[in-house]
Amino acid sequence: MIVLGGGPAGLAVGYYARKYGIPFTVFEASDRTGGNCITFTHGKFRFDSGAHRFHDKAHEVTAEMQGLLDGDFEKIDAPSSIFFRGRFIDFPLSPLNLMSKLGLPAFFRAGLQLLAARVSRKGKNESFEDFAVHTYGKSIAEFFLLGYSEKLWGLPSGRLSPAIAGNRMKGLDLKVFVKEAVLGRKAKTEHLDGAFYYPSRGIGTIPEKLASFCGEEGIRKNARVTRIIHDKKRIRAVELNGEEIIGTDFVVSTLPLDLFLRMMDPLPGRDILRLSRSLRYRSIILTAFFLDKELVSENASIYFPDPDILFTRIHEPKNRSKKMSPAGKTSLVVEIPCQLDDAVWKMPDDRLILSVRSKLIQAGLMSKNEIIGSVVKRMPYAYPVLEIDFEEKLRPVRGFLNDFHNLSFSGRNGRFVYGHIHNMMKMGSEIVEEYRLKNINVSRYEFQK
Repeated sequence: MIVLGGGPAGLAVGYYARKYGIPFTVFEASDRTGGNCITFTHGKFRFDSGAHRFHDKAHEVTAEMQGLLDGDFEKIDAPSSIFFRGRFIDFPLSPLNLMSKLGLPAFFRAGLQLLAARVSRKGKNESFEDFAVHTYGKSIAEFFLLGYSEKLWGLPSGRLSPAIAGNRMKGLDLKVFVKEAVLGRKAKTEHLDGAFYYPSRGIGTIPEKLASFCGEEGIRKNARVTRIIHDKKRIRAVELNGEEIIGTDFVVSTLPLDLFLRMMDPLPGRDILRLSRSLRYRSIILTAFFLDKELVSENASIYFPDPDILFTRIHEPKNRSKKMSPAGKTSLVVEIPCQLDDAVWKMPDDRLILSVRSKLIQAGLMSKNEIIGSVVKRMPYAYPVLEIDFEEKLRPVRGFLNDFHNLSFSGRNGRFVYGHIHNMMKMGSEIVEEYRLKNINVSRYEFQK
C-alpha cells in the first residue's frame, strides 16, 4: 500500500495499516510530517496552525487517540465568543446574552424574524445565504453568519453551498429562549457546549504520535509525487521527485484532487481536468503575537464577522493548555483566510503584522507595550471551498476516479470535504478495513524510467 501525503489523513491510514500488519509506505513531499496540522515553537511559546481541537464525535476514535497519546488528552471546557460592534457575544449564541449585548429593540426585531423564519420555513435553501436567512432570520444571518462566511470562504454567501452550515448556530433555538427565560444562566451553561479534547503540548502531538507509530520505515520524507502511472483501470506506479518509479498494488491519496489529476499519466480527458481546475481551495495565514501578559481572555476562540477586519478568528493557545506559554506570558494566534498567491498571501510579513496588530489593539485585546514578539506562518490548501455547485463538479471527477479499482482517497483535500481530525482517523480506519476485506494481492510491476 502506498499513501500519498503525510498529513493527519495519510498518517491515519498508515497507523491502521501498521496495526493490522499491512505493508505500507507514506510518501511526504516536505521534510516533516503533519501537513497543516502542526504545533510551532517560538522560543518557549508553542502555538498551533489554527484553532485546532479534537471533537468527541466518534467514541471509538477518541478511545484510540487516548491510547495513542498515553492519556495526554484532556477534556477542555472553554467558551468562545464573537466580537461584534465592539462587544463580545457568547458563541454559540445565547438568547439572554444576545439581548444584553444587542439591546432590546434589535433583539426583539431579530427574535421576531427568527420566529417567522422557523414558522414559515419557505424557500429552497439553494445557497448558504438562503439557509441562514430562512433558518435564523435576516438580522441574525447578517450580523453573525453571512459576512463571516464570505471572509472565511472567499465567496459571497449566495454562491456558497448550504453544506458549510454544520452546527455553528446550535445554541440559537426557540426552546433555549424559553429555558433561559425560566432557568437563566444554568440553561445557558447547558447548551453552550465548548468541550473538546486536546494534548498538553499542542495539536501537533497527534500527527507526531501517528508518525512515530508508523515507524521510520513506514514514512519517506522529501518524496514529492511527480507522476501517477496508470492503465485506465489500475494505478500501476508512482514517480517520486521526477526520477524514482515505484510499483504498487494499492494507492491512498490525500493530495488535492486537482493536483492528483494533473499528475496522472496518461492525463484524464479535458472535461475532467477542466472540472478539477474549477475546484477552489482556501489557504490560511497565521499571525502570532507573544505577550508579556498573564491572559487576554478565557475564550478558546474569538470570531470576527466584521468585513472591515482582515482576519476571521483568533485563539489563545494558553486556554487549551498551560504548557503552550511560559509562566506569566500568553499569546494570540490570528487566522487570515486567503487564496494561494493572491494579494494577501503575497503581503510582506511586516505589513501583515502591523495591520493585524492595530485591529487587536483597537479591540482592547492587547497593547503595543505588551508585545514581545510576533511571527507569520502560511498554510496552503487549508480546506476546500464548498460552492453551490461543487457536488455537480465532483460527480464526474469521482466517476472517473472510481474506475480505478486500487485507488482510494482520504482527507479534506483528497475527498474535497471540510472534515476534522476525528473524521481523518475514521476515514483511515475505513480504508484499511476495506483493503483487508478485499484482501488485495496484486503482483507489483517493475517499471523502467
